[in-house]
Amino acid sequence: MIVLTKRNHEKFLVNHNQIQCIEMIPESKIVFINRDYVIVRETPEEIIKKITEYNAKVMDIHRIVTVSDKR
Repeated sequence: MIVLTKRNHEKFLVNHNQIQCIEMIPESKIVFINRDYVIVRETPEEIIKKITEYNAKVMDIHRIVTVSDKR
């Protein structure tokens, strides 16, 4: 999950797998697969970077567990 900021500066977590698209209106509008949406302060580029960094961490953890498992 990634941390994003609403327009009122409230931080919240988003499951990035539930994002359908990011609309680039003057703000960033995240549309979820259930058609709900939220407007956030982060730019689309920042959101993509957060998703990329999160996925990289998950892959590193998986790699460490796989390599360390010496059954």
